[in-house]
Formats: sequence, C-alpha cells, structure tokens
Amino acid sequence: MSHPPRDGRRHAPAVERNKEAMLAVLAQVLPATGTVLEVASGTGQHAAFFTPRLAPRYWQPSDPDLGQHGSIAAWAAEAHTDRLLPAMALDVCTPVWPVETTMPPEPICAIVALNLIHIAPWAACQGLMAGAGRLLRGDGVLCLYGPFALDGAHTAPSNAAFDASLRQRDAAWGVRDLAEVTRAAAAAGLAPAGRFTMPANNLAVLFARQ
Repeated sequence: MSHPPRDGRRHAPAVERNKEAMLAVLAQVLPATGTVLEVASGTGQHAAFFTPRLAPRYWQPSDPDLGQHGSIAAWAAEAHTDRLLPAMALDVCTPVWPVETTMPPEPICAIVALNLIHIAPWAACQGLMAGAGRLLRGDGVLCLYGPFALDGAHTAPSNAAFDASLRQRDAAWGVRDLAEVTRAAAAAGLAPAGRFTMPANNLAVLFARQ
C-alpha cells in the first residue's frame, strides 16, 4: 500500500524491499538496448530506480490510474536521466496498447510487470500475455514478479494467507498458479524462459517468444 504523497512522490514500502533484487535480475536478463515497458508502474519508484542503472535502455512507465502519473513524474524528476520516458495510460485488457500506435525512441525489448497479476482480475494476466505476444520480438522478454503457487500449492504459509486476504478484498484477485500463467502465455505464443527465487517467497518469472 502506498503512503500519502510526499512532494508529489507516493511511496510504496514494498518497492524498497524488492528493488535491489529485481535490479539484479533485470541486469542479467534484459536485452542490451531498446525500450523496457513497465506495466502498472504504480508510484514510479521502480522506474526511477531502475532507469539510470539500466542505461542505455529507455524505460517506459505506464499505469491505467491517471492519479499515479503525478507521482511517477515526481520520482522521474529525482532520477536525473533522459532515458525515463513520460508515463502513459495503459490498460492491458485493451486490444491495442498505446506503444503500438505511438512508438518509443527505440523498439520495445522487454515488458516488466511487478506485483500485477495477483492484484487484478485474471483477464489482466490474459491481456498482458496477449500484448506481450504482439510486441516482443527476437530476444525480447516478459518479466513478472510476485507470489505464485506451484502445482496447486502455495510456496509458504504467508503466501496462502496473502492469497486469502486478496480474495477477501476482491473475489477476482488472488495468487496465481504458475502453470495457469504459463498456459496463458502459451496461448499468446510465449514460452517459459527462466525463473528466479526472490526474497519474501516471491518469484521473478520470464517468458519469451516460442
């Protein structure tokens, strides 16, 4: 949960806990050049932290909640980099994404979605996969981060409790089973391309074109 704005910058404590670990993964798996599209950028903390450290890649933040765009811009101002692009409004469930009609400075080389698919209806995961299937080329990757169930079982009691709390808030939310996510990826022409164990019983999961 994000705290109230501070000088325009909203603050999500979870970002501070996972940003270093995610940076290590992204530095290892991202193509050397191109534009990284971040889906559901939230406060903008990840974008501001990653972009200067992953240069010369461009970073395109996005969020369907226009209320987050001010925070993203405020964090971007603190990043002091010309590689962090202005946030765009993006709903993954739409059949055409803005980056398909307004091209970034360099082609999309990767799509990053951190803590998205469990705090959204299942249609968001399907839409994310469909968009990635349309956009990714060659060595492009889709990177997901968050809690996952494996073979129908939670990986830790804390994840089971988190799943229950999510479903109590919204019956359409919940920790996703990685097998089900992989089937949705396959329907969009994507295949598993790697998996990393992350802190706090989370995973970073990669998909690429088959």
